[in-house]
Amino acid sequence: MTMTESRKITPVGRPVQGALRPPGSKSITNRALILAALARGTSNLTGVLDSLDTRVMIDSLRRLGFGISQDVVTGRCRIDGRAGQIPSGEADLWLENSGTSIRFLTSLCALGAGNYRLDGVERMRQRPIADLVRALRQLGVSIEFEVPESDCPPVYIRGSHSAMSRGTATIQGEVSSQFLSSLLMALPAAGDAVVLQVTGRLVSVPYINMTLKMMRSFGVQVEVNDDLSAFQVPALTYTAQEYDIEPDASAASYCWGAAAVTGGRVRVLGLHRNALQGDVEFVTVLERMGCQVTWESNSITLSGFARHGIDIDMNAISDTAQTLATVAVFAESPTTIRNVEHMRHKETDRIAALVSELRRAGIRAEELQDGIKVYPGFPQPAAIQTYDDHRMAMSFSLLGLRAPGIEIVEPECIAKTYPRFFDDLDQLCGVNA
Repeated sequence: MTMTESRKITPVGRPVQGALRPPGSKSITNRALILAALARGTSNLTGVLDSLDTRVMIDSLRRLGFGISQDVVTGRCRIDGRAGQIPSGEADLWLENSGTSIRFLTSLCALGAGNYRLDGVERMRQRPIADLVRALRQLGVSIEFEVPESDCPPVYIRGSHSAMSRGTATIQGEVSSQFLSSLLMALPAAGDAVVLQVTGRLVSVPYINMTLKMMRSFGVQVEVNDDLSAFQVPALTYTAQEYDIEPDASAASYCWGAAAVTGGRVRVLGLHRNALQGDVEFVTVLERMGCQVTWESNSITLSGFARHGIDIDMNAISDTAQTLATVAVFAESPTTIRNVEHMRHKETDRIAALVSELRRAGIRAEELQDGIKVYPGFPQPAAIQTYDDHRMAMSFSLLGLRAPGIEIVEPECIAKTYPRFFDDLDQLCGVNA
């Protein structure tokens, strides 16, 4: 598929039925790769996602000198951990537009004794990373923006064995939880215990809980106060693990969304009520809209139409906000999504992009400072622009399951997290079955 092709979505004309297992979680995969690299010994990961975001992470770890072998067919990955040491004294890392990769690797590189440059595509050079940079400077790290005062990549780190050895630092919580996760994962290797204090409201809290649970799985326990405003990180070495990565719950939202817009029934395998990912709660959002949910030990099934518009705070599960916005088009009353202003700093300004493309399809939508209001309607034929954002491509595909004439421009951007998305959607819809 070339950059100039688009993907036409064919309406199904019937309820979608089926079961599938989405690929491994990007969020868990990239965290597991960092933790395994920092551990003592060799870790074996299973269920590893093979996508653009995870490839740039693996490539960067190899450039930093870590031994990694991967079998993309079986989803297995073997990482030789270096007990908190960075093998290479110099590396130039290219992170495309992978926010998790550049943020997690910035703190990891700060542990090294060499010189490291981290950069990405033009959109990455517009995504602020200043909050993380300021926190690292408080910890004694020599880190600079290549473009002074830009607050965005490229960043340049001059490593030192004494870096990250100071006892306290503060980190802003409003822009991205990935800044805090980045520090939490790297700090056990800093040599001294560190207290991290969070200022402002922390967004996407389930992802911080995910980070803490995964750190425990690799042998490090962080003490946290009740309101998640202070984290006491011990100086410990992670222990290598056999670690299985669960399916991506954000990716699963499109599968459940397909059921919700067609009145179908879709069973997602490999996820459950106690999954690491907070995005499994997306099914409870659809339940509020009229769908039915069945929780099982190793699957979650959603069935029925999402008929009722809702007013909802989606701060905790904002990666599914685009899915909800497209599902909401077919409800019987308006839906308002609130408290997701941090979505403006993702692969694109997702709030503005949602409003623009819904309007392009003839749907009334209002842009709020911290969210969006979607009014019911029937989409008109439209070539949906994706802004090099995988979630725009996948979420707007749901419109085409009900309405003719929807096509997704530059659909190859799905390779960032879910390369086989359209194949799986065709499977659910019975195309070529």
